[in-house]
Amino acid sequence: MNASVSFPPVRIGQGYDVHAFGDGDHIMLGGVRVAHGRGVLAHSDGDVVLHALCDAMLGALALGDIGQHFPPSDDRWKGADSSDFVRHCNGLLRERGWRVGNADLTVICERPKVGPHAAAMRGTVAELLDTPLDRISIKATTSEKLGFIGREEGIAAQAVVLLVAV
Repeated sequence: MNASVSFPPVRIGQGYDVHAFGDGDHIMLGGVRVAHGRGVLAHSDGDVVLHALCDAMLGALALGDIGQHFPPSDDRWKGADSSDFVRHCNGLLRERGWRVGNADLTVICERPKVGPHAAAMRGTVAELLDTPLDRISIKATTSEKLGFIGREEGIAAQAVVLLVAV
């Protein structure tokens, strides 16, 4: 590559996470405890929103994925609060001179209904990233009763982040 080529001081990353439902009475979504008739099968707390966010952040900097930083084979992460994962990833960004400019997060499930929790999720994510609230978007959609999500066997999330140079 030509060394004289300059790039704008932004990077984009995308992330995706999915967990099957299992025993339990709640799930974690965007750092918020949401009552639900099921839990998720996961090594950590299984917060698909925060996991997808971490993968988007790590991807934007070409630093691998959440499984490389917090391997499920490592008992240190058993039952871990996914907020700690986001704090770690945000620290990696900051050390390298970046910050999240905005994050667009989508939850994909039939249930639970995300709308009643979206404002709390936005607030939690904004706080974790030390980013203004108007830079965080939380949306939800269903899979129109198709596939494992439609059969209510699990839940997924997608994330897109824009990183800006500090």
